Amino acid sequence: MAERSFAKEVLDLRLGAGDEFRGEGILAITKALLQSGVGYVGGYQGSPISHLMDVLADAQDILSELGVYFEASASEAAAGAMLSASVMYPIRGAVTWKSTVGTNVASDALANLASGGVTGGALIIVGEDYGEGSSIMQERSHAFAMKSQIWLLDPRPNLESIVKAVEDGFELSEASNTPVMLEVRVRSCHVHGRFAAKDNKSPPFTLAQALEHPVRDTDRIVLPPASFLHEKEKIERRWPAAVQFIKERKLNEVFEGDIDDVGIILQGGMYNSVMRALQGLDLADVWGRTRVPLYVMNVTYPLIDDELTAFCASKRAVLMVEEGQPDYIEQALHKILRKADIAAKIYGKGPLPLAGEYTVPVLRGAIRSFLVSERHPALPDRLRAPNEAAALSDDQIQALGAAVPARPAGFCTGCPERPIFAAMKLVEKELGPHHVAADIGCHLFSILPPFNIGATTMGYGLGPASASAFNVRAGKRSISVMGDGGFWHNGLTSGIGNAVFNKHNGVVLIVDNYYASATGGQDLLSSRADNRSRSTQHPIAAAVRGIGATWVRQIDRTYDVALMRDTLKEALTTEEKGPKIIIASSECMLNQQRRTRPLFAKAVKAGERMVKERFGVDDDVCTGDHACIRLSGCPSLSIKYTDDPLKDDPVAAVDNSCVGCGNCGEVAEAAVLCPSFYRADIIHNPGGFEQWIARLRLSVIGLLQQRRERRRPMFAST
Repeated sequence: MAERSFAKEVLDLRLGAGDEFRGEGILAITKALLQSGVGYVGGYQGSPISHLMDVLADAQDILSELGVYFEASASEAAAGAMLSASVMYPIRGAVTWKSTVGTNVASDALANLASGGVTGGALIIVGEDYGEGSSIMQERSHAFAMKSQIWLLDPRPNLESIVKAVEDGFELSEASNTPVMLEVRVRSCHVHGRFAAKDNKSPPFTLAQALEHPVRDTDRIVLPPASFLHEKEKIERRWPAAVQFIKERKLNEVFEGDIDDVGIILQGGMYNSVMRALQGLDLADVWGRTRVPLYVMNVTYPLIDDELTAFCASKRAVLMVEEGQPDYIEQALHKILRKADIAAKIYGKGPLPLAGEYTVPVLRGAIRSFLVSERHPALPDRLRAPNEAAALSDDQIQALGAAVPARPAGFCTGCPERPIFAAMKLVEKELGPHHVAADIGCHLFSILPPFNIGATTMGYGLGPASASAFNVRAGKRSISVMGDGGFWHNGLTSGIGNAVFNKHNGVVLIVDNYYASATGGQDLLSSRADNRSRSTQHPIAAAVRGIGATWVRQIDRTYDVALMRDTLKEALTTEEKGPKIIIASSECMLNQQRRTRPLFAKAVKAGERMVKERFGVDDDVCTGDHACIRLSGCPSLSIKYTDDPLKDDPVAAVDNSCVGCGNCGEVAEAAVLCPSFYRADIIHNPGGFEQWIARLRLSVIGLLQQRRERRRPMFAST
């Protein structure tokens, strides 16, 4: 169950010539694929293109009508290998994933694909997850394009440019027999806009035709001696063909300006931010007119030397806007201009920071610094002050920052993974700390307060493998963690298989929340729900036993903190050899709430009797030591001040975001904390007898409260 449904939006994918398509970037990409006659599409979910996979999944009926095959691949490597269908046959194929981690996984397949080349257009749509909103290491896709000679498109973040880039990408791939990578940032994926639609096309050459008429060309297979010639073919034939296509189609764009002795060269994906920065300097307007000439690189690899030299020939200085490190394009630009004996001075890293996301304030400061360094009269006098006040230095902003405490990322309210790590803290208290190898996924939040558990994270599904060096026979055992998504992606073989084969004696904890939760709730092999187009309900326990594991424990309710604690303790102390595998299963609370809340509200509206569980803290019993918060960290578990003069500290409190998972009470009981937690059942549409009982209870309680009030000793004021 994906976190967002596009069932309504995908209906617009049927629009044809003469219609106007409106929507966001990921829908525009899908429409462009269909307009381009794509034959097959695959991929692996991951931010920022997770929703592109969801759009494709919701559009399966439309894809089927056109004869387009769609597959949710087991990993990025599987998706990359899928493009081999375009090696021998004139079939257009597209795959998508989160970069750079997904490109890391797929790099073996991509290297072979780029070496042999393709016959049909092969498009790799990567979500460039760089900057402050990223959840991964800060790297760029550019290095992969350079390494394997894959052409890299980076279109301007508007729907017309994105759609054109998809269509041009297929044609560029076919013209140069080379796979093409299309890079889209978060803003490109979710920017809204419009474009003139075209008719969808069925693939002119189908997968069925390929199977009926198989083709074999040993020159395209990566095996000596053909592989030795591939490198020459890339440079001597494919590269010139790509450059010629890019120049003829004018894929890169020049925007002229009246201040023509300086200019800005920029990646296409940075266009919107650069324009906003120029607007802030009174050097551009909201209609896209700029006073400073721009050379927009919608293709960032290969570079087009002729276009760059033509743009810079009349300039005394240019600013190269290249986000991230290393500064591949800036270095190449120096070489191109020096070889052409063009004296334009190049600015780049210096006015611009060496690393980090190039937001509008960053770009605005860099462009101003560039123009000040050149003593350019175009910069208004009011913007020449080097110490111009920034918005973040405003006194009110500073005061707000001091008043609002930092809030680290953490588990959602009611997350079934929280009690797992509460249990680990209880085991740690008894047996001491262990080396814990973490993994990619929601469970990685355990490294932050309040749990502070986890020493390393090496890749999706690589938690157990990253603990393999600690396979010592004496002393404490290592603990490794991975999720169900990581397990099916890479962990079954690299983690469990490796541990079984090498007789690893550590503990492997597999967090099974029924979905690939961190990427938006997509189904997996082990998902419990039915899926109309995928095979689900394949237990993780059966898979690990099938690969040779013998010590396997299945826990079907992670909120049972005591059971989690005891099972972990048993795994860490048992005399049995080999990997100890614990599968901790409970449904992702976000997905559960998405599924059950609408049904609950519908039933209440229909007049059905419905009960909702809520938890609270008794102010009179709570001592205010907050141990429950330190072992839970649930966002709904907070504090409040009490009027009790005998209590100096605020007491614990449960706010209205509580989903009734019961974890706080379970933790309090397992850790032998105070018994201040209570459960209350909220009854919607109660029956007549229940209403009479409720009135009776309120009456009795009121009488008891009045009697206590009368007996309370009173002291006269002096």
